[in-house]
Amino acid sequence: MNILRELEKRVLVGDGGMGTYLYDKGYSGSFESLNTAEPDVIQGVHQEYVEAGADLIQSNTYAANRIKLEKYQLEHEVENINRAGVRLAKSAAGPEIFTAGTIGGITGVQQIDTTRKAIYEAFQEQAEALLSEDPDAIILETFYDVTELLETTRLIRQLTNKPIIAQASLGEVGVMHGGTSVTDLFMLLQEAGADAAGLNCRMGPYHILRSLEPVPLMENLFFTAYPNASLPDLDDGRFVYQSNPEYFYQRALDLKRQGVRLIGGCCGTTPAHIAKTAEAVKNTAPVLEKVTTPAEGRQEPPAASTTASFYKKLEKVDREQPSVIAELDPPKKLAAEKFIRGAEALYQAGADAVTMADNSLASPRIDNLAMGALMQNRTNARPLLHVACRDRNLIGLQSHLLGLHAIGIHDVLAVTGDPTKVGDFPGATSVYDMNSIKLISLIKEMNEGRSYSGKSLGEKTSFTVAAAFNPNVRNLHKAVQRLEKKIDAGADYFMTQPVYGDSQFQEIYEAVQHLSVPIYIGIMPLVSSKNAEFLHNEVPGIQLTDETRQRMAACGNDRESAQAEGIAIAEELIDQALKYFHGIYLITPFLRYDITAELTAYVRKKELQK
Repeated sequence: MNILRELEKRVLVGDGGMGTYLYDKGYSGSFESLNTAEPDVIQGVHQEYVEAGADLIQSNTYAANRIKLEKYQLEHEVENINRAGVRLAKSAAGPEIFTAGTIGGITGVQQIDTTRKAIYEAFQEQAEALLSEDPDAIILETFYDVTELLETTRLIRQLTNKPIIAQASLGEVGVMHGGTSVTDLFMLLQEAGADAAGLNCRMGPYHILRSLEPVPLMENLFFTAYPNASLPDLDDGRFVYQSNPEYFYQRALDLKRQGVRLIGGCCGTTPAHIAKTAEAVKNTAPVLEKVTTPAEGRQEPPAASTTASFYKKLEKVDREQPSVIAELDPPKKLAAEKFIRGAEALYQAGADAVTMADNSLASPRIDNLAMGALMQNRTNARPLLHVACRDRNLIGLQSHLLGLHAIGIHDVLAVTGDPTKVGDFPGATSVYDMNSIKLISLIKEMNEGRSYSGKSLGEKTSFTVAAAFNPNVRNLHKAVQRLEKKIDAGADYFMTQPVYGDSQFQEIYEAVQHLSVPIYIGIMPLVSSKNAEFLHNEVPGIQLTDETRQRMAACGNDRESAQAEGIAIAEELIDQALKYFHGIYLITPFLRYDITAELTAYVRKKELQK
């Protein structure tokens, strides 16, 4: 039998959840490893779905790629696990039921620490192992990333002429993460070589039905749907799904009316759900015509009101006016008056923006959003907030950014954030749903009026996005390559770690002169020899020259002398930096804003001397 010819004539029933079903049976760890460790268990589950009425059995190989198996030290078992998975599915299915080799997406909402090249190599390795056992089709499922799904479809099409069923997981109703509509996605999948396209996982039947309502039937492309049993709930630390097999009877009929020809189940579904699905639609004639319902809320969001970007002055051809960003960290204690006085003093000295770190060095401070709001209300300074990925998950980051926009703060610096182990609470958890590059992309997506999942925000945000640059590394070329990735993600300008070597400025300039965005060179005045030694020896990303350390050490314990020497060193560095760059990023030590204000005025004085 040929599954495509059968789909032309009748609605087929897929199987249900494997991982969640095994979890409910008490299994944990790598479910795919059970293909070789406990094959009778897997074949038994397949047999339950066959008896429930499934026309298509998927191999238990969703996460059987080397990237995900590496978590269990099973990356060298890719071929064995995948081949065993297909054999078990075929053994349970027999000659009258179709089998499919299953490949699951790798990139989800969390950052995967690997390259695209490694991901596609892992997919190819897995696909070749599955195809060696001659399944009737290949199913791609639970792909969150449009590019990953399209490229994997193209990859599989190059390897085989067997039918490809490509299924995506949505970010919100009707859209993929990044904003691609279901209609556009299905068209792209067909162009990439898919024979059937559909939706699976993350959502229950109701939301998948809503997502399919606007999608017209497409010639030579079959629709599929594998919804979850319901939205997940958390019970005593375990994800659970409502037990609702009766509900699936009606929803299967509804999915069929939307043109779906292969209906199965994903997380939380069991043989009971599949039995009801089979009772409703198995072997019935497919729908050949449907009336589409327009998608809601997909109109172009209106642009937000904007204010001029302060860094734009660096883009002038003559570049006669340097720009100054001054950093003033929020206080660690609740007394905030000194911070407010400092922000106003920095503005009066000529700072274009006052920037606030986001719990730098993983130590808690007053929330910089709160301090930014106070700064706006009580001073003339322009707040520029660091946004770190460490402390907030994907939901929290978006909420934080929406809050910034709502109170009129539009300038941010996207950073990954120091790990919690370097801070005051090393037992705290580092979240890292994203890194700085992903965060830049997220912010730029919000500037288009869309959330990470593609849902409309109602209007466009208007953030300008700075990114961090550490030139104090052995391989400056690699650091610049990372800058290029940040520019591709949407970075508008860069702010560097403090630079203390006179000779570094020309080296940095030559390495970055091909870049199209402004760079603010970090200058951090020193206040004592102890301060210099701490920065040099203990703070990541900061290196002082031997000459600088010796000059500070020569001041001994004379505080006034040390401060004066620190200011003199900073002025010399500013002189050198301005030969190559026209953006200066001054970092205030210990809330000593008088020092930073003096250096800001020094930059402005040099501007007037030109």
